[in-house]
Amino acid sequence: MEFHFRLIGKTMTLPVIILLLSACNSTTRIDEYRQGPATNITAGDAVVVLGRRYSSGHETEIDFISCVGRALSSGGENMINVIPEQEFVDALYPYFETSTAPMDVKNLGQLVQNPAIAEKFADFHLRFFIWIDGSTETTDKKGSISCAIGPGGGGCFGFATWDDEANYEASIWDFKNLQLAGKINAETQGTSYMPAIIVPIPMLARVQAGACKSMAQQIKSFLQ
Repeated sequence: MEFHFRLIGKTMTLPVIILLLSACNSTTRIDEYRQGPATNITAGDAVVVLGRRYSSGHETEIDFISCVGRALSSGGENMINVIPEQEFVDALYPYFETSTAPMDVKNLGQLVQNPAIAEKFADFHLRFFIWIDGSTETTDKKGSISCAIGPGGGGCFGFATWDDEANYEASIWDFKNLQLAGKINAETQGTSYMPAIIVPIPMLARVQAGACKSMAQQIKSFLQ
């Protein structure tokens, strides 16, 4: 038996679909910009990974920030002490809320003039702030899937693809020297597929996970 699917005016057979699914992957590009001398994090230092969020509704996803934090704090000898974002924001309330968070190192320097804030930073052994801005978006969709229910049962038939793009930039602030240490940009692109032969089967490129892994590895290299 041979199944046929209609996609953008072309008939696709099952072997072709299997070939496409085997190619379901993503590619990542990393760019690094370093400002000033090399940075060195020591065993007693900690970092905090924070997401940029704006009142206009643009938000860096919480799960991506958590993913980068977990990746930095794993890896045996190369692990970095990471303060969880929510714990840090709660401890410094309201200074790191969306409307009050410092937008650059200069504002951070002014903020630390507050003795209570300086004491909190000291308690955390904080050395680096890592601000991440960006998002994951679907950029293109093709194909279609239709589902129906009849006397003999139901099912879905069709084939759909979509392109995902994850683009994130990490700004690394050196708290000890009150300067921008550098920036790291991670851009991951991939195509996901969903064939439906009775039941839809999503084959995801997982671009956000790829961007998280690549960015965390580059941050570790940058700091160590």
